[in-house]
Amino acid sequence: MQLRVLDFGSQPALRSQAVYHGIAHHMQPGDTPVLTLVNPSSPYVCVGLHQDVALEVDEDYCQAHQLPIIRRHVGGGAVFLDQNQLFFHFIYPAEKAPRRVSDIYSHFIEPVIQTYHRLGVQAIFRPVNDIHVDGRKIGGTGAASIGDATLMVGSFMFDFDVDTMSRCLKVPSEKFRDKLRAGMSDYITTLTRELGEPPSRETVIKTFMEELAVHLRVEPVMDQATAAEEASIAEQEKELQDPEWTYQKGRRFIERGVKISADTHLAEGAFKAPGGLIRSRLLAKDDHIVDLSLSGDFTVFPEDGMQRLADALKGVPLTQDSLQGATQQAMRDVALDIPGVTHVDIATAITAAFRGA
Repeated sequence: MQLRVLDFGSQPALRSQAVYHGIAHHMQPGDTPVLTLVNPSSPYVCVGLHQDVALEVDEDYCQAHQLPIIRRHVGGGAVFLDQNQLFFHFIYPAEKAPRRVSDIYSHFIEPVIQTYHRLGVQAIFRPVNDIHVDGRKIGGTGAASIGDATLMVGSFMFDFDVDTMSRCLKVPSEKFRDKLRAGMSDYITTLTRELGEPPSRETVIKTFMEELAVHLRVEPVMDQATAAEEASIAEQEKELQDPEWTYQKGRRFIERGVKISADTHLAEGAFKAPGGLIRSRLLAKDDHIVDLSLSGDFTVFPEDGMQRLADALKGVPLTQDSLQGATQQAMRDVALDIPGVTHVDIATAITAAFRGA
């Protein structure tokens, strides 16, 4: 099977995200799978599909330093991205890719791991979706379903600006930010840190192509985007910079303007599950869920699964037993695929909000 490889080189922040979104939206059943490669030419902050910008990003800092905030159609956390990261995006027709999220990671991750090995970095895959070197993270991956396409995305980390990353994130205090910066310095590694002198972009790509052929049993063929694909990319540039898309999370409660009384509570909670942080925004009345928003840095299929789950929990009593039972049933009904997150984890995040009200 052929794999079309589209190397977009260095692209502005918005287009660096739009290229793979556009290719995915244009993909039809039966199409040849695509791998896109791109480096951002300008820095930006990228937030995960299910995150609430107001809860995760220091918007004042980003505005002052002209750092765009772009929401992607892939789960995971907020991250600072710049030219020192080479991004790859596997874009396959859904019928040619694994169905479960965990299987998507295990299928596509091996050529990435082996590329690092050949470059002299002893990387390993650490489930759910991280790549580690001696206990330090050198890269994460993400999975998504867009239109008729299944995606697995990731990057090769040549270097990483820990200081700017720590400034971009929303934190409760500057003391906490100092701890965050120190923690990231210890926890994150790069090709530069591991090798002293990183390999060239060309060397990484050449090695990666060879490993793709071996481990995915494909024939990588360098190609160019078609006119129709370019049009789809241009359309995604418009959509990804639309504020309605970027700030979609967290608005319902603010705009609703519900009066809070003795028996009505609006509160937030969070719980860290193995598969990611789950944040809950809860409107409760008489100890029952009136409205609920679930956000965080998890990966979930289908894309709207968490919103459908939240809608299904309206009216449920705010007890742990009731929430666990209702959440478990709703996850089955929605066919929720969310690696490392159970119905107990989600119920715990919701009750954390209620108990804090």
